[in-house]
Amino acid sequence: KILTIAKKNNIRIIGPNCLGTGSPVSGMNATFGGAMPLPGKVAFLTQSGALLCAIMDWSLQEKFGFSHVISIGSMADIDFGDCLDFLGQEPTCNAIVMYMESIGNPRKFLSAARRVALSKPIIVIKVGRTEAAAKAAASHTGTMTGSDAVLDAALKRCGVMRVDKIGDLFYLSDLLSTQPLPNGKKLTIITNAGGPGCLATESLSLGGGQLADISEETMSELNKFLPGVWSHNNPVDIIGDATPDLYAKTLEVCVKDPNSDGVLVICTPQAMTDMTRTADALRKYAHSDKPVIASWMGGRDAAAGMAILKQADIPNLPYPDEAVEVFNHMWKYKENLKELYQLPEAHGAGDDVDPANVAEATRMIETARQEGRRFLTEYDSKKLMALYGIPVTPMEFCTDPDAAAKAATDMGFPVVVKLASDTITHKADVGGVQLNIMNEDAVRKAYALIKGNVKPEDFLGVTVQPMLKLSGGYETIVGSNLDPQLGPVLLFGTGGSLVEIYKDSALGLPPLNEPLAMSLIQKTKIFEAFKGVRGLKPVDVKRVTDVLVKFSGLVLDQPFIAEVEINPLFVSSDHVIALDARVVLHPKETTLDMIPKSALRPYPRQFISQATLNDGIKITIRPTKFEDEPAVNAFLVQEAEDEALAIVFDRYFAVKQAQKVLRGRLVALCSGDYEKEIALLAETPDKKIAGVARLTRIFGQEAAEFAIFNGAQFLRKGLGRTFVHAIEKIAKAEGYTRLESRLLTHESAFANLLEKSGFTLKTSGTTYIASKNI
Repeated sequence: KILTIAKKNNIRIIGPNCLGTGSPVSGMNATFGGAMPLPGKVAFLTQSGALLCAIMDWSLQEKFGFSHVISIGSMADIDFGDCLDFLGQEPTCNAIVMYMESIGNPRKFLSAARRVALSKPIIVIKVGRTEAAAKAAASHTGTMTGSDAVLDAALKRCGVMRVDKIGDLFYLSDLLSTQPLPNGKKLTIITNAGGPGCLATESLSLGGGQLADISEETMSELNKFLPGVWSHNNPVDIIGDATPDLYAKTLEVCVKDPNSDGVLVICTPQAMTDMTRTADALRKYAHSDKPVIASWMGGRDAAAGMAILKQADIPNLPYPDEAVEVFNHMWKYKENLKELYQLPEAHGAGDDVDPANVAEATRMIETARQEGRRFLTEYDSKKLMALYGIPVTPMEFCTDPDAAAKAATDMGFPVVVKLASDTITHKADVGGVQLNIMNEDAVRKAYALIKGNVKPEDFLGVTVQPMLKLSGGYETIVGSNLDPQLGPVLLFGTGGSLVEIYKDSALGLPPLNEPLAMSLIQKTKIFEAFKGVRGLKPVDVKRVTDVLVKFSGLVLDQPFIAEVEINPLFVSSDHVIALDARVVLHPKETTLDMIPKSALRPYPRQFISQATLNDGIKITIRPTKFEDEPAVNAFLVQEAEDEALAIVFDRYFAVKQAQKVLRGRLVALCSGDYEKEIALLAETPDKKIAGVARLTRIFGQEAAEFAIFNGAQFLRKGLGRTFVHAIEKIAKAEGYTRLESRLLTHESAFANLLEKSGFTLKTSGTTYIASKNI
């Protein structure tokens, strides 16, 4: 009832079951907690009001500042996605930390996270890793938590860093808001004591990081001023009587080492150590091109130095193993960010899946569902794979022993005879697989044996397949099922009959392209074997990634598939082939709106259109991709050099006109996830960009704002009109009910075009506001 009233009056609601919201930077306190924290650069979002109270109190003692504190409660209206959209545009916020019990609207949250993570780190602690915690979270928020492993994969795909401890939230946010991300996993450790250096080294290794190898040049420089008994290795132990100047010189040299991606400076309280002056000597290295982290160990003696480091923006952690854990989080986060720029089509680039094949696959599935079948036979399952270009073993479906014997003879011995059933999927468990059959009599016996092992209602016949002579390779598994919150999930790993024993797999979200498929494979242990071990040739990984991309397309195209699995997918240097497949369908009563949507939206190919301009030039209008960013950048910079166009350019793309366009904004436009914002470009047959446009959802409304920027050579040729028509079609398809555009009053030609297209124009100062209900 509250939501109905609020929506009618265009009011947004935070909560219920929340503490409120505050902005220490502006002085606003709309919470019923204690005193507001100090102003800072980090925003804190939480579903727990009590946790916010505790953190606010802690922050005052630790002098840790916040830009915003938001208790979001049960998220009846405003949710995490809304808050991320808001904080992503707030100039006072440099980093976002979150305590999450339930994700809310998954597609909305992941969409917002992808956009914001391009410019601001997002760090999440999400409860629910254990069954007990998941139940507690569900009872607290009244919502499902979904699979934790799947959420983990989704967060990584969207550039969100997940941690397990409350302390890590704030250590990392402090570090990420003041220090650059490392380019790799190699750390240099400077210490005045051996024990803390050993602890840091072990923690680094356990977390996947590596000690940097000291370069010859760095070694030579260090030898010039360090005492002869220094460690001559990494960790760089500069001995217990190290002076502040010695610390500073060592850091200056080590931070320049090309082999190092970051530096940890450890200082322990010893009789000859001045921890305060040492901290002061490090101030000037706070803003290097690599992260510099400190660990001032101790209490009373370390306190003044800790305060100096904090003031200088050098993050300090009380123990070196904790400092190294934070560094490991940083380089892993940097790797995750690479996947932000990948949002492929449902079918990968260059994929030759015929639309007729997709239609035939859809008919197969619908026919089976209308017949009340939940399981496809192996024969039909493999046929489905083949329609998507996934290599499968040839096979014949036979309903009597003589037909099976003839099929085997035609195929050539030896063969495999398998149960054909639309009720039993794990055939080997019921004696439904007979291997290495050498003659016709053996085929007939195998037929009779399989038939006798199952109930009559479970037996449709058998399939006969060649017994392939495969060696020098590995059995893998490719699969997909549905998460109740995040939709279809992909799995790749070690397969075969012992798949549950090995438990070597990685999860990902569709859609995939080749880089994303490769990333999924690299997360498994079996990938190391793919490189070639014990005399075996390396696996043709390119063909494996091709299968994963095509399998991803199958999953997205066919939402009425509940589960699908290829096990085993045999891979080697010469073969990549599906030896078995199973498909489980949704019941025929299940409708499309009952099935969870894919958490990530694939490239919207349906919005590609062609048109001919007034002078006969043919153009293609299409949504942009990440790889378009350099070309769009070059186009906008060139066009913005025209003084008349520069003002329009500034207004339309919300980036400062300069020799180099603000890359973060362009990357966000070109690699958008198409959920909140769709950027378009118009290109000629020779791939020359004629113009660009964007369509952006208006926060909290069923409306969108659009902007168009045409190149000088394409003005007054009908490109603006073509863009407007394309934008209207997309807006209707997206479910928007109103379109708006803002333009300068001197843009009379564009204003006339919009009026002719049915838009109403209102003047506001030097700006027209054009709007149209659609």
